Amino acid sequence: MPAVDARRSRVYAAEQQVARLLDRAAQGATTVDFFGSTLTLPVERRFGDIASMQRWVDGVLDLQPVLDRWPGTPPCQVRERRGGTKAHYQPPSEIAVPTSAWATRELVLCHELDHHLAHHDPDVPPDEPCNGPAWVAAYLDLVGIVVGPEVALLLRTGLDEARAR
Repeated sequence: MPAVDARRSRVYAAEQQVARLLDRAAQGATTVDFFGSTLTLPVERRFGDIASMQRWVDGVLDLQPVLDRWPGTPPCQVRERRGGTKAHYQPPSEIAVPTSAWATRELVLCHELDHHLAHHDPDVPPDEPCNGPAWVAAYLDLVGIVVGPEVALLLRTGLDEARAR
């Protein structure tokens, strides 16, 4: 397996691990024992349609910490993607998301929105792989800002464990 595909698979594995914890939190198991400390997980936002996802993306791009970290990032359009197996980012400014239950969640939108942020970030080398080290660092920043620092910590640990950082 090429290195880029291996890294992508590791990123997805770490995300799935965190998504399962967030699913449990939505069912009422909102605390996690994490190396002897108790973390309280936030409830992850879920979306009912493309319009609500678009409002979320617009709102995230207007958050002051996002504006400070990624100044000058243009708006990003969310559209429905045919087929239910993947979401993806289409440069220069489009996120395509299926309306399947697995995809209409905040963590998926953070992943795709981070591709948009990285694409427009002058500090990210143009030859950076789409799930490369600069993208991962920015993804952790975005998740910490938007979903919560507890989720970013769990994701960081999962990425480290999967050797995806």
